[in-house]
Amino acid sequence: MSGVTMEASSILPILKKKLAFLSGGKDRRSGLILTIPLNSDQTSMEELSATLDYLLSIPSDKCKARGFTVIVDGRRSQWNIVKTVVLMLQNVIPAEVSLVCVVKPDEFWDKKVTHFCFWKEKDRLGFEVILVSANKLTRYIEPCQLTDDFGGSLDYDHSDWLNKRLVFEKFTMESTSLLDELTIINDSEKSASVDKDKSTDGALLPSFDPETVLQTGHELLSELQQRRFNGSEGGGGGQAAPAWCPMEEELLAQPQVTKLLDSLREQYTKYQELCRQRNKRAQLDEIHTKVMQVVNWLQGPGSELLKTQQTIGDSMRAAQALQQKHEEIESQHSEWFAVYVELNQQIAALLSAGEEEEVVELKALQQQLSDVCYSQASQLETRQNVLQAAHAFHSTTQELSQQLDGLLGMLCADVSPADGASIQQNLKLLEEKLQTVEAGLSSLRQKGTLVLEQMCGQASWALEEAESPPGEQQDNVQHVQAVMEEMELRKQRCEDMVDVRRLKMLQMVQLFKCEEDALQAVEWLGELLDALLKTHVRLGDDSQETRTMLDKHKKFVDVAQSTYDYGRQLLQATVVLCQSLRCTTRSSGDTLPRLNRVWKQFTVSADERQQRLELALNFHTAAERVLQQVRVEVESLDEVDSSGRTLLDRLTLPIIFPDGSEQFFGSPSDTAATVEGVRERLLLIEERRLQLQEARLLNNEDEEQEQEAVNGLEGRLDVIGEELSEKEEQDEEEKEAEHQDEDSERATQDR
Repeated sequence: MSGVTMEASSILPILKKKLAFLSGGKDRRSGLILTIPLNSDQTSMEELSATLDYLLSIPSDKCKARGFTVIVDGRRSQWNIVKTVVLMLQNVIPAEVSLVCVVKPDEFWDKKVTHFCFWKEKDRLGFEVILVSANKLTRYIEPCQLTDDFGGSLDYDHSDWLNKRLVFEKFTMESTSLLDELTIINDSEKSASVDKDKSTDGALLPSFDPETVLQTGHELLSELQQRRFNGSEGGGGGQAAPAWCPMEEELLAQPQVTKLLDSLREQYTKYQELCRQRNKRAQLDEIHTKVMQVVNWLQGPGSELLKTQQTIGDSMRAAQALQQKHEEIESQHSEWFAVYVELNQQIAALLSAGEEEEVVELKALQQQLSDVCYSQASQLETRQNVLQAAHAFHSTTQELSQQLDGLLGMLCADVSPADGASIQQNLKLLEEKLQTVEAGLSSLRQKGTLVLEQMCGQASWALEEAESPPGEQQDNVQHVQAVMEEMELRKQRCEDMVDVRRLKMLQMVQLFKCEEDALQAVEWLGELLDALLKTHVRLGDDSQETRTMLDKHKKFVDVAQSTYDYGRQLLQATVVLCQSLRCTTRSSGDTLPRLNRVWKQFTVSADERQQRLELALNFHTAAERVLQQVRVEVESLDEVDSSGRTLLDRLTLPIIFPDGSEQFFGSPSDTAATVEGVRERLLLIEERRLQLQEARLLNNEDEEQEQEAVNGLEGRLDVIGEELSEKEEQDEEEKEAEHQDEDSERATQDR
């Protein structure tokens, strides 16, 4: 097959004008039919010549040998143009043209063609020229080989033909060029593989994408095969072909496409293997480069960053700043660790399909990378643990310092509680704060021990570095130990102060307790006084009862004495505690005067009660003796009478306290009942006196004297009765006045 002298792309605008075309139809000699459709517009002979040159370059020599049948469609053109085209065929394709059919318009050229007969010029032209109408063209060419312009059934799409022609030429050009390039690349790679020292970095790359070119070729070959199959089907049975097929074997050499595809696939397969080997080598080199980048950074700048971060700070804020700086360092390392993970995955993928030599190299790189990364990650983790422990240590130190400051402030504040309960509450709070400080110190010891252990771990790998400064680690250890010692001393000082404060507060509790008990003693003594004045009124109906009441009174006084002594002792203890505590502003000094005042009132009342009981005892004893004796002297009766009157007078008198106030025993009714008992005894004594006087009158038989004596005695009894009545009324008035005074005095005291 002859090579293509020109490309469709170079005359594409001319070809699009469809000045001439090969429809794919054949004459009865199997020669190709070349159609030249002329139109009314002026046809450029140069463009037509270029079109004919291109079309005649397409068929093979075998096809050209069978000759062409040229159909010149002059139905829409002028005769002189038709003549010019026919004459031009002599110069363009004289040897290949077998027959020229000039399609004339109906009854248009009959007069004009008489002066020029093409058949007479056959010898000079080299081919036969006939004038024929379109409806008679089938005499020379089968209808199935004619397009529909001439009443035939052959389909022809000029745009489709032109597009497919462009595809074919493009594939031919690209595949040929690509095949040459791949051959050169493959041959150069073979020579480079012999000389292994020669670098292949500058390896050539094909100008076209082999996959695209192969795909285009396969699509083109499939189109050619499909068209040929359709054309062979349409040729039999006299049926019209279903599709136009201009790119059959006669027009487009299908074997050429097949041969190009086969050669291209062979070279492309070699090129793919070459690229695979090249990519594998490049991938190995890239992995090696990246591995060394990771290793060099971790062992270089990464290690230098860790070397500069050895301190633990001297406060929680400094530790936080160091942690933040460490997080920045970790962030920088994370980027390289991410590269390490990616490289590890790539190496693992290559190991599964690598050759023995490559596997050894990859395993060595993988081991080196893992060792460096794990070592650096371990150092980062150790440093992070140290900083976390240091932060916890400084945080606990700060918290403990605040607790100690709070405890110290509480210890330095003055203690001035209002009562013992407040002191107990303060003491409890003090103990709780001390326990909190002890717990904080215990936690600080644990955190300090932990940070020292972590720093020892950091020092172990830091010492492996030749330039690691050991002084910073020693300073860190000394700082931690100094902080722990300082906190121990502060805690010990606070404990000593707590002991002093605890003793002081216990003394204050005791002071308040003494004051409360002393007040209680005053209240008890007041209650005893109140009971003495209100309930201790009766003097007994006889000597025996009076004697018993006298004994009870002595015991009652003993109880009051004990209460007073107890109050005095408590107040003395209060004075001593106040002196010990240096409490000069205590308000307990008024308790002693109250105690003394109540005690004096009680002693006056008790003495009065004692004297009244003794008077009553003497009266009852004398009265009982007189009443029991058979013979009684008048003097004895007078003595008893005098004793009873003295007792009655004493019962009417109030108790005068040291402050000048007065108080009566019991209520007026109680006093009246006691007085009534004494008067009943006095009446018995007077009756005894009357009996003695009657006996004397009987003995003297002196009726007058007896009568006088009786009268005198009766008069005396009347006088005594009147006096007793007046006395009772006077006592009742005094009692009422006394009660009024007592009510006034109590109201005054309450105010």
